[in-house]
Amino acid sequence: MVILGQALYAHVVLVNVGQAKTDLSKLLARVEAGEDVEIARDGVPVARLVRVEPSASVGARFLAAHSSLAGQISIADDFEFTEDELDELLEGPA
Repeated sequence: MVILGQALYAHVVLVNVGQAKTDLSKLLARVEAGEDVEIARDGVPVARLVRVEPSASVGARFLAAHSSLAGQISIADDFEFTEDELDELLEGPA
């Protein structure tokens, strides 16, 4: 923990509210680098900024689920329309 420039233990920084307002971008960069930042009011910690781990993208979740339903889904033999059925749907009733 760093209190006004004094290191007490590593990877946690304690700043007052005014300094946090002024240096928010710098504090966020420290958080992205792996440090925790505590924001204090009158020297008493009231909040902590911590890194948020990115969630998996939609594509990554899709690939992770690949074949997870294998053998559980079946398609009926009459699933597709015949040419005549498609013509009837597109043309309407005769």
